Amino acid sequence: MAEHRQGALDTPRRARRRLPRLWMSNETFGIWAERFARVMGTPQFLLGMTVFCAVWLAWNSLVPESLQFDPKALNFTLLTLILSLQASYAAPLILLAENRSADRDRVEFQADRQRAERALADTEFLTREVASLRIAMRDVATRDFIRSELRSLIEEMEEQRRGDDAAGDRDAADPPRDRPHEESRTQG
Repeated sequence: MAEHRQGALDTPRRARRRLPRLWMSNETFGIWAERFARVMGTPQFLLGMTVFCAVWLAWNSLVPESLQFDPKALNFTLLTLILSLQASYAAPLILLAENRSADRDRVEFQADRQRAERALADTEFLTREVASLRIAMRDVATRDFIRSELRSLIEEMEEQRRGDDAAGDRDAADPPRDRPHEESRTQG
């Protein structure tokens, strides 16, 4: 029998839960912590907490001792404990909310960084394309170049026509005898 008890002491017992297990996902708890921290950071909360403490202190200072529940003689021990308990829960919840906010900011920063890198790559690509188009355009006639060439051709043609008109006027004024070329052609 002693050996049986020895064996029973060598093996651990199964853990028994005496309290019900409350299961809450980390995400749900984090959302709750953020809401709690958001409420605690509002002016309404600070004003409410100030009013609560003022009423507490006034009640326990001005009311007869038989009605006081946290007497001034004991330095408001209950109020001190309540505020300490509230601070002990508030601090980790606020830190949790800040950590979640920092994680969210980190993810947003990484997304912004990737977006900026893509934009930079796109800009560099477009810059290279514009540069290659400029190089290609050096060999291609531009609109201004074609206009200037057409203007110079029109001016040349007008000068030539004016020259032909002036020569035609001269021919009309001179008799045909001054033209030995035409006579030699007709004779031959």
